[in-house]
Amino acid sequence: MWAGRHVVVGVTGGIASYKTCHLVRRLVEAGALVDVVMTPAATEFVRPLVFEALSGRPVLTSLWEPGRALAHVRLGQQADLIIVAPATADFLARIAHGLADDFLSAVMLARTVPALLAPAMNDDMFAAASTQANLARLAGQGYALVGPERGSLAEGPSDRPGRMSEPETIWHHAARCLSRGSSLRGRQVVVTAGPTREHLDPVRLITNSSSGKMGFRIAQAAWHRGADVLLITGPSTEPPPIGVTVERIVTTAELDQAVRRALPSADVLVMAAAPADYRPTGSTDRKRPRTEGTLMVAFEPTDDILAGTRALRKPAAITVGFALETGGAVERATAKLERKGLDLIVANDALEPGAGFEVDTNHVIIIEAGGARIDVPMASKAVVAEAILDRIEARLG
Repeated sequence: MWAGRHVVVGVTGGIASYKTCHLVRRLVEAGALVDVVMTPAATEFVRPLVFEALSGRPVLTSLWEPGRALAHVRLGQQADLIIVAPATADFLARIAHGLADDFLSAVMLARTVPALLAPAMNDDMFAAASTQANLARLAGQGYALVGPERGSLAEGPSDRPGRMSEPETIWHHAARCLSRGSSLRGRQVVVTAGPTREHLDPVRLITNSSSGKMGFRIAQAAWHRGADVLLITGPSTEPPPIGVTVERIVTTAELDQAVRRALPSADVLVMAAAPADYRPTGSTDRKRPRTEGTLMVAFEPTDDILAGTRALRKPAAITVGFALETGGAVERATAKLERKGLDLIVANDALEPGAGFEVDTNHVIIIEAGGARIDVPMASKAVVAEAILDRIEARLG
């Protein structure tokens, strides 16, 4: 996503500018070409030399530097994205009304590319009617906004918005801004992830080793591409994806109900969860002590959630299944695809080192209705998620 992209990072005069150093480093590490533009006030908080070292490029601070004629126009029209972090109340007011008395505000006035603003200021300044009016005006002019958030400010703790969003949050919102041409933009995407749990008693349960990593990566990548994403997840320690609505469930029956509720509006359903295939035929409301001797438990199959969605799917919706097998993955996945009426199924072998549950990598084969097969070599689950979404987008047209 970021490799070869040209990003302008604007820095204005706020104490949060120290956090922008982490954002610039994150963008550079992801492969972006980063030009940093600082207002005169910003240089009072962080020296330009710091950003030059992090970006590997000269920092722009003045319209009057020799050799920089019309550089503000080129940056505003030839970059892929402009991010301003922090965006102070003063800066927001000036660009909302078309002022261009320094290099950064001139870039903004000349811009024809997406721009993301990360406001940061005192909580009373953010709540002021003039600031709110300026933010509404900027949103109407096509600017994207991230934050501010609640939390500690320079003057102390606050439970009101004012604190600049963290660099990682800004990075994710910036990724979403880059995906304006995606066919997923504005679509409703439902992703399931993680295991389910079926209880024997209040203490003991049957489950599996799914971490939810694959589903979480797909949900995040779909949100980056502009989709409105609902992630339905079983128990998982993975951090919630930025921007994604998360619904947490425990049992297979709860997963089934959540999917059924979401289906009527879903343009895409990705069933990456690993629901339990069996549940105890009965559970007790007390822990059975070991002293009672041998324990015999009868199990019954749980409902096939994906097969049960066929009659509920939105017309023309794309439905994706997963098949984690221990041998014969392609053959078994193909049979599932046909039996459950899927558009795509993602097959992988649980016994292959580096693939399957509780690891950050995966090797999958994407099988499409119609017979096409795409082998995605061993890679991070984030990379595999992008490959899966590429095939979904190809079918959406």
